Amino acid sequence: MRLKQWGVVLIGATTLLLTACTVVDLDENGRPIMPADPNAKPSFDNLTPEQIAQQTWQTHVIDPAHKNALDASALEEQLKSSSGTANSVFVQLNTPIDAVDVSNARDKNLTVTINGKPVIIHLGPVIRGNAIRDAAGFKFDDFTNQVQFARLSKAYNRYTVKQLPKVDDSWTGKPTSVLFAVTLSGGELKDAAALELKQEAQ
Repeated sequence: MRLKQWGVVLIGATTLLLTACTVVDLDENGRPIMPADPNAKPSFDNLTPEQIAQQTWQTHVIDPAHKNALDASALEEQLKSSSGTANSVFVQLNTPIDAVDVSNARDKNLTVTINGKPVIIHLGPVIRGNAIRDAAGFKFDDFTNQVQFARLSKAYNRYTVKQLPKVDDSWTGKPTSVLFAVTLSGGELKDAAALELKQEAQ
């Protein structure tokens, strides 16, 4: 094969090789930025529970809560059909506030009536339970670091307190939009944690 022919072959092979390659952007250090696999599980390996809570608050908590929240009647059906296994859900209500209790500096809360029964919704600063984390759909095997999973509940509970407005006795009797997470267990509502509170126009 002549030299000219070899040159044509090499140019053709190079063109094919370049055509098959995907151009990848580089970061500030010159390393390739690989696009995320949309089917891959989220990786939280190098994040603290507080960072996970902050980064996933809108996408894993607030957006799904607004989209999938149960109203009072759907909540009642869930309670009736719930098995012995605890299950956490998001709930959205437009309801008057029956009572506000801010006497305990560590456990402020408000009370609303749902299907004829009083339900206490916790405002913090200390909120107990796993309602927010579990309603958001996180599972034990989503984490290679199981300490993160265990501590994510506390991180979410602390984070939601920072998002809530100041609630005092003036809220009593006022119609309010209440978005919260709650655990259904044994036919009862437990560990209800407020996510959003907004007074409605009277």
